[in-house]
Amino acid sequence: MTTHAGHDLLHDLTPPADEDPLVDVARQLLKEIGEDPDREGLRDTPQRFARWWREFSDYHPGTTDTLFEATTTSQLVIVSDIAVWSLCEHHLLPFSATITIAYRPTGHLLGLSKFARVAHNHAHRLQVQERLVADIATDITTITGTPDVAVIARGEHLCMTMRGIKTSALMTSTAYHGAFSTDPALRAELLSLTRS
Repeated sequence: MTTHAGHDLLHDLTPPADEDPLVDVARQLLKEIGEDPDREGLRDTPQRFARWWREFSDYHPGTTDTLFEATTTSQLVIVSDIAVWSLCEHHLLPFSATITIAYRPTGHLLGLSKFARVAHNHAHRLQVQERLVADIATDITTITGTPDVAVIARGEHLCMTMRGIKTSALMTSTAYHGAFSTDPALRAELLSLTRS
């Protein structure tokens, strides 16, 4: 039979039914690294941790498929310096990247903000940079209907900067679809324009 004191102790160790399970994960993490989650300064940290993870993983960028009629099909459209944050799926540490997206419209133009929305949609999950550019390129191809899409990302990964070698570096990854993968002149034009 559980005593009143035993019942109180059990009650103190059991999180409220409506509490986010991530709160308990954060409290356990703090204990495992030698911290006291009940000390001043850390008392609200588990709740903040849980809110941040939910906010990041539940992020929705809004509609991504607003199209307009294209007046030409020979134009090269480039949207560059889209800044995103993502999380390395190997260490759960953040990485930041700047994304450049290029495409040749075949009949429809994608609304300008939609490029950033597509990039953020794929960044707000556990990722590797190589898959990030591939996912963005596939979405742009699907939405616009053009096979000619290129995505370039340059990223700094805290899993390298903060751990392991502890050195900052930029990683570049690319995804070339359609003519970007077969036409060196088109690729050279893209790289020339993105350097200026």
